[in-house]
Amino acid sequence: MMPKTLRLILLSIRDLLVSAGPVVLLVIGLLVLAYWWLDPQPPRRVVLASGATGSAYDNFARRYAEALKTDGIAVVEKRSDGSLDDLELLRRGEADVAFVRGGSADPVADEAAGLVSLGALFYEPLWIFVRKDRLAPGKPPIALAQLKGMRVNVDKPGSGVPQLVDQLLQANHFAEGAVTLSHLEPAPAAEALKGGMLDAMVLASAPQSKVVQQLLRRSDIALMDVQQAEVYVRRFGFLSAVTLPRGVVDLAADLPPRDVTLLAATTSLLAREQTHPALRQLFAQNAQSIHSAGGWFNRARDFPNTRTSELPVSVEGDRAINGTPPFWQRYLPFWASNLFERMWLVIGGLLVMMLPLSRVVPPLYQFRVRSRVFRWYARLRDIEQRGEPGGADLPEHQQELLDELDLLEQHVNKVTVPLSYSGELYELRAHIRAARQRLQLRLPPP
Repeated sequence: MMPKTLRLILLSIRDLLVSAGPVVLLVIGLLVLAYWWLDPQPPRRVVLASGATGSAYDNFARRYAEALKTDGIAVVEKRSDGSLDDLELLRRGEADVAFVRGGSADPVADEAAGLVSLGALFYEPLWIFVRKDRLAPGKPPIALAQLKGMRVNVDKPGSGVPQLVDQLLQANHFAEGAVTLSHLEPAPAAEALKGGMLDAMVLASAPQSKVVQQLLRRSDIALMDVQQAEVYVRRFGFLSAVTLPRGVVDLAADLPPRDVTLLAATTSLLAREQTHPALRQLFAQNAQSIHSAGGWFNRARDFPNTRTSELPVSVEGDRAINGTPPFWQRYLPFWASNLFERMWLVIGGLLVMMLPLSRVVPPLYQFRVRSRVFRWYARLRDIEQRGEPGGADLPEHQQELLDELDLLEQHVNKVTVPLSYSGELYELRAHIRAARQRLQLRLPPP
């Protein structure tokens, strides 16, 4: 049999839990409603639109996939022809995040469509490679005008390069047919250029591209040094002039042998507003480690940045790039940190609300404990009323009333209450004894 002390403790705990139950249920209900409304936990799968296999976009996509894998997020890479294709995938909702080169997006229409930037990531130079045997002796490639009459590959339409080249050629007053354009992918175009089937090729890519790395080391192919770069920059706001430093390709071989000026667009990481905020935050945070190192065209910490984005930078991107991450992110796993970050206002509000609500619990507890004693007073009063002089049950039912009092006392003796409420229980027992004494006084002597 359970010890009486332990039974009293368990009974007090049960009374407390039942008394606090309405408040606890209300708080739990509000938390569930807030969780459903805020949807703090992101999907475990995100689609990232990248470029062709082996491109710089593809290489970076793999790095993001590895980084997010540690947080339990599977990055599904959706390959494309390049920046314009990525943008279309994003617009159609077939991708959640995408690499998009500057000059590809429509700032007004895409902002209205709910596209946001997570920050600018890196320069994507416009590489113009020309076969040396197609140039006049002693004249290195320094201007787009030198491409007249050549067979030039400008990448696939989805890459956005043909549209950009078309703008540059128009700026140089190229007549239709002044150059023969083709639209091969970078890898086969590079092979055609090496074999002499092309005179020049244009591609936009980060220097990590394998094609760029290969062509820069070819002695029979020259990289155009765009000496009119500043004019293009002023004419096309999404372009920048960058310098490929002497020796950066191969310091020992002194490649390139001199500084080379290139035109470059800034590639940004774009996302849809419908993409879960936690996913946008993860991409923006990981961009800090993936793109912050110094490179051929930038110093360390130049990227990612929010200065060169064509579209508005999302709150998550701005906070990751320009702000300080909350301290709890250093100590909590991603799911817990994200849950706390998105629910802390709700939790704080509930804590404030619980302060006045908690005042209801003591009266409820007191009522519940005392009701175990007071509910027997109704039967006691009924017995006393029936035992009043002149009552309908007098005198023949006096003994029956005494038996009812004995039964009532047996029930009351089984009632257990906390020590602080023992006074009410002893008072009830005293009242039962007093009622018995009054009834006994009215019994006829034996």
